[in-house]
Amino acid sequence: MSSNKKYWKSVEELENGSIVEALRNNEFVEAIPTEEFLGSKEAMSSSTSRRDFLKYVGFSTAAATLAACEGPVNKSIPYVLQPEQIIPGVADYYATSVFDGFDFANLLVKTREGRPIKIDNNTISGANFTANARIHASILSLYDNMRLKEPKIGGKDSTWSAVDSKIKSSILDAKAKGGQVVLLTNTLASPSTEKLIGQFIAANPNSKHVIYDAVSSSETLDAFEAVYGERALVDYDFSKASLIVSVGADFLGDWQGGGYDSGYTKGRVPKNGKMSRHFQLEANMTLSGAAADKRLPMSTANQKQALVHIYNIVTGSSVAVNLEDKFKSEVTKAAQQLRSAGSKGLLVSGIQDKNAQLLVLAINQVLASEAFSTSGTRQIRKGSDEKVAQLVKDMKAGSVHTLIMSGVNPVYTLADTASFVEGLKKVTTSVSLTLKEHETALVSTIAAPVPHYLEAWGDLSLTKGTYSLTQPTIRPLFDTKQFQDVLMSLNGLSGAYYDYLKANSSSIISGATWNKIVHDGVYVGVTQSLSSSSTDFNAAASALGKSKAVAGFELVLYTKTGMGDGQQANNPWLQEFPDPITRVSWDNYVTVSNADAKALSMSNEIVANGGLNGSYATITTADGLKLDNVPVIVQPGQAVGTIGLALGYGRKAALKEEMQVGINAYSLYKGFNDVQSVTLVKADGDHEFACVQGQKTLMGRGDIIKETSLEIFNTKDAKFWNEVPMVSLNHEEVEATKVDLWTSFDRSVGHHFNLSIDLNACTGCGACVIACHAENNVPVVGKSEIRRSRDMHWLRIDRYYSSESTFEGDNERKENISGLSSSLSTFNEMEKAGDNPQVSFQPVMCQHCNHAPCETVCPVAATSHSRQGQNHMAYNRCVGTRYCANNCPYKVRRFNWFLYNKNSEFDYHMNDDLGRMVLNPDVNVRSRGVMEKCSMCIQMTQATILNAKREGREVVDGEFQTACSNACSNGAMSFGDVNDKESKITKLAEDERMYHLLEHVGTKPNVIYHVKVRNT
Repeated sequence: MSSNKKYWKSVEELENGSIVEALRNNEFVEAIPTEEFLGSKEAMSSSTSRRDFLKYVGFSTAAATLAACEGPVNKSIPYVLQPEQIIPGVADYYATSVFDGFDFANLLVKTREGRPIKIDNNTISGANFTANARIHASILSLYDNMRLKEPKIGGKDSTWSAVDSKIKSSILDAKAKGGQVVLLTNTLASPSTEKLIGQFIAANPNSKHVIYDAVSSSETLDAFEAVYGERALVDYDFSKASLIVSVGADFLGDWQGGGYDSGYTKGRVPKNGKMSRHFQLEANMTLSGAAADKRLPMSTANQKQALVHIYNIVTGSSVAVNLEDKFKSEVTKAAQQLRSAGSKGLLVSGIQDKNAQLLVLAINQVLASEAFSTSGTRQIRKGSDEKVAQLVKDMKAGSVHTLIMSGVNPVYTLADTASFVEGLKKVTTSVSLTLKEHETALVSTIAAPVPHYLEAWGDLSLTKGTYSLTQPTIRPLFDTKQFQDVLMSLNGLSGAYYDYLKANSSSIISGATWNKIVHDGVYVGVTQSLSSSSTDFNAAASALGKSKAVAGFELVLYTKTGMGDGQQANNPWLQEFPDPITRVSWDNYVTVSNADAKALSMSNEIVANGGLNGSYATITTADGLKLDNVPVIVQPGQAVGTIGLALGYGRKAALKEEMQVGINAYSLYKGFNDVQSVTLVKADGDHEFACVQGQKTLMGRGDIIKETSLEIFNTKDAKFWNEVPMVSLNHEEVEATKVDLWTSFDRSVGHHFNLSIDLNACTGCGACVIACHAENNVPVVGKSEIRRSRDMHWLRIDRYYSSESTFEGDNERKENISGLSSSLSTFNEMEKAGDNPQVSFQPVMCQHCNHAPCETVCPVAATSHSRQGQNHMAYNRCVGTRYCANNCPYKVRRFNWFLYNKNSEFDYHMNDDLGRMVLNPDVNVRSRGVMEKCSMCIQMTQATILNAKREGREVVDGEFQTACSNACSNGAMSFGDVNDKESKITKLAEDERMYHLLEHVGTKPNVIYHVKVRNT
């Protein structure tokens, strides 16, 4: 039969049962202030008109909506002369690529009437890197009103001519005085820019180029360079691995820049009875750990010993190792399976230790792993910790005369900020070329604005042998100049950077034309594998085996899926994006294991209004640095003795007040080491979190997530592991899918849309959530409203835990129950938070039910069903009774409590003219007092139908898309027309793994799910 595991959403749900149960039965948890809206006694005693009737009778459920039934009047300004290339109402797409020093992708940018409004993935052959949640959100950063708009010298507005003159004179002065000129940049991965820098250094022998990555990969680079002679990272192909062992590498997150999820998920969907197997050894609970078949929570110190142990077994070595006994059996099993897998095996590690990374190279060499290739190495990390440290020393010594910085913010991201600022004061001229007047720009001599990547030309070589272009999709909004234009001016080169870029590309794009590269966005050349040099791997293993555990708690620093390294901290979409694991937004926090939290008397609890509260902690490092009042999240799966803290928060400069949240964890990033020795002490007070995990529950019903093991999947009939719920009809048990409360319509004519979600392929990355925001003008409501269960996300990704770390563990406990007493005690135990629970992600949006309970209760017929299978919302008809939300078993409808557009109470992008430029004109901006929810992107499906009709053809399979399916690079979401019997979606709908969410309710949704299979 299908799994009956007890899933739970959060620790607080288990420990605050009475409150959670009350919240489940009371969707709107706070008393509605009807007195405030009903008005005076005179109004109460007036004659009853239709409007009064709605006010007095409907207000208890409609709250404040009726006072704002009428939407705002918008006036459009026509073109005086319409641009020939722009057709009003028709979108244009531009191929481009992005790399900001941390994130990278090959993109298509959708523009409307000259405005970029949405990011899509470039799907052309050779475009290998897809957009994550942060890149999807970067379109909003283009319209950030806090951007630096013009150059500043000494904090005062200036001009570019003055800036150019001052920089040139400073360089001449440096030559005359024998001072250093330093270019400090992030990793550029740009052939033309690197050529310009080479020309600059050749013309100025007293200059040098220092590369600084805020989140360092220097140890990994050092190891690869020592073996292969090139400073680069391996671009692993996870689709070629049948067995994956990860030691501290969150490869589904930001490890080595990310982008490995699509390859990984190709092997995770069972095909012909086979799927890959994944072991994860880690301290923090990560996306990779959540997806693993077997996860071992362990400290980094134990991970190092485990890596040596695996090295011994795979290579046949006998290096001394000191691995704790409780881990030895499972690590041995993983190592033996890895050795047996041979070329189909792969080992990766995120341990920032050169010796550890040398062992990774050695193990994959011995395996001859097909997933490990040195031919197309990643060029997206080049920074050197040693050179950055030397630069700070030189600055403090007064030997750096001129410092030109681009793409970096060391005053914020360096741990020893004080030393850098001290050195900066001794630099004669400091220049910060930046998008924002950030922390470093504020203390620099010159702050010079650069364009957003959507306003600029550029080129990228993200992996060796590939070439991609960045092209502008809009004219620069402000008085900006590219770093490359500044370099050309300093090098005495005339003309525009575009001409330089085009001329330089001719030596790279052999056999291709410039116009084709601009059109396609990418070019793929030929590369050769690198030869390895002889390396004493045993010595590296011996050194790693001697490493010791840190004293006190082991702090593991990481980057959150939403915020990354913090460059886009002023982006409200990302601030409100719930973290996939903790489901907390608008914060970073220290994650603590349940055992350690109890020992330190730290806790989380759900309070009466549905919000999550938590303890505060004080973190103190070995050298005495103290972080006070750090919020605490009790995290199941956190390794005992370790704590986690996300980088990228705590910024103040060039941020709106609402976005100035969190703690700056970079201050703990000593020596670019993401593992630190700290002490942790509980502090006074409680922190208020914006956490959505305890909200929008599915009422405790079963069959939310169906799952099975690969063995059962292969050996049992589908009726066993994908059980169809039964209901009673005329006193007989029949399948729920065969019972209807209503007469069904013939839906075989025309299109009928289904959305498929494969739980095996979903990694919880959240790219779909941000894409939905961009496409559908979903408003940002802020932390306070999130705490009140008033988030406006049309798409949420529920995260569930189960009590045992293996699928068999839950089944064994359940099957060994004997009698009522045993049943009560066992199920009670299964509801307690496990130290290492299994994790499942489930995207949930409007299910577009063919028998929709929302449609039958709407008193004004605002919600209705289409022949194409979409559940519609007529906003002008909606009077905000919220009956539909109360009657929805999936809790996917959102009530628009306030006017989020042009409202200073919600000072986000919709509150200023520049921010509103991102709005999609195909989707109206909802006014206060209406219900809204996923529309299955009807504007996209209708545009596809009309395009095909205009071109006199049928719609091709795969042409229909929604924002979420378009953004999902893992194949977890597929959208299409089930009336096309040859379409992919039809085959998915007929697959034996297919089921509907809460199938026993009988709503007959048009969203289908696929049973999760674990290779345990």
